[in-house]
Amino acid sequence: MSQKNYIEANKNRFLAELFEWLRIPSISADPAYEDDVRRAAEFVKSKLEQAGAQNVVLEETAGNPVVYGEKIIDPRLPTVLVYGHYDVQPSVPNELWETPAFEPTVRNGNIYARGACDDKGQAYMHVKAFETMMQTGTLSCNVKFMIEGEEEVGSTNLGIYVKAHKEKLKANVILISDTGMLAVDQPSIDVGLRGLSYIQVEVTGPNIDLHSGIYGGAVANPINVLCSMIASLHDENRRITIPGFYDDVLEVSKKDRDALALAPFSLDKFKSHLDIEDVMGEAGFSTNERTGIRPTLDVNGIWGGYTGEGSKTVLPSKAYAKISMRLVPNQRSEKITKLFQDHFEKIAPKSVKVKVMPHHGGEPVLTPTDSIEFRAASAAMKEAFGKEPIPTRGGGSIPIVALFEKELGLKSVLFGFGLDSDAIHSPNEKYGLFNFYKGIETIPLFYKHYAGLVR
Repeated sequence: MSQKNYIEANKNRFLAELFEWLRIPSISADPAYEDDVRRAAEFVKSKLEQAGAQNVVLEETAGNPVVYGEKIIDPRLPTVLVYGHYDVQPSVPNELWETPAFEPTVRNGNIYARGACDDKGQAYMHVKAFETMMQTGTLSCNVKFMIEGEEEVGSTNLGIYVKAHKEKLKANVILISDTGMLAVDQPSIDVGLRGLSYIQVEVTGPNIDLHSGIYGGAVANPINVLCSMIASLHDENRRITIPGFYDDVLEVSKKDRDALALAPFSLDKFKSHLDIEDVMGEAGFSTNERTGIRPTLDVNGIWGGYTGEGSKTVLPSKAYAKISMRLVPNQRSEKITKLFQDHFEKIAPKSVKVKVMPHHGGEPVLTPTDSIEFRAASAAMKEAFGKEPIPTRGGGSIPIVALFEKELGLKSVLFGFGLDSDAIHSPNEKYGLFNFYKGIETIPLFYKHYAGLVR
């Protein structure tokens, strides 16, 4: 039986199994779901075993287990290391979901559930693609699976696991489906991801909350001061004003910018989809460039004072903000974090005290388009879609990709099948049935082309 025929004959079972996995609320950020997180790990372990993987184990860590499995058909053949994650984001606010977050539902050709796209739906494509290759006798590479349960909280324990198991994880390439493509009729492959520096700041004024009538105008208001400090972090051209911030930025060549510009994009549709009148960003760059090849600084949350019902005219003692900086190739998160901290403390007026608390970071990555890995992925996409994929730069961050390159010496192929409209991390997350099945069809083609190129 051909791969396509096997997928077609089993597609309803594949979907039913995915739904079973999606029903498990494996929220890694909330300790209340610890048992569910482990159930999700045990589920994918059993499905890898059923698909034909060997030495399948739950590798214990200080946190959630890593699911490992392998199939070595010939040590002389190249080895593909598949990475995915079984943990998901919290579903709140639950009232904004049209159907319950952990009761997967199909509407208009889409699977709606938390984790449908990020990352259970995409990770499960690899399990079923592996099963398809095993059942049709077409597995052309050795394969290892490493599916973790802490991606949504920083993958700290995965980093420790990788460093401790370098020999076990030896491979030729890492295959990851945790990103997206441009459209169902226009395949694309991310060749770069931005890094991340994530920080919380605290601004303290008086030692207690004060009456705004008695003290207002005489004592610094930490919220006002924090807003002014944040506003000063960009100039009139939306460039970041932190000294040294751009020193290591890898400038993208005109040739690569022209290639990125081939991606179909309508600014009017972009604005309409977001219900905004205009876009904003660094002068001299297009919207796609701003979200892919340029670094950013954004406030992700800000709070302080009284925010309850009614009024309470208080001058608050403290104000807080969470700030993320997306980084591009050659920038390093540790250096950028230090530059931010030094600058933010320097610009604080004497009327307040400032505390900068780094949370976590990750490094940017870049895969050359002339590499064997990219060429194999491109050939697989072209065969499956009948159209050449466009190389793109992802605006998000997957910190473990840089860790894999550093610790294992391996390049990653970002073989994503999601769409920008899939609302990952948001209510009503979805994943297209077409994308799910097309991924299962395309993944074996990568193995075929990669084996051919490596030989």
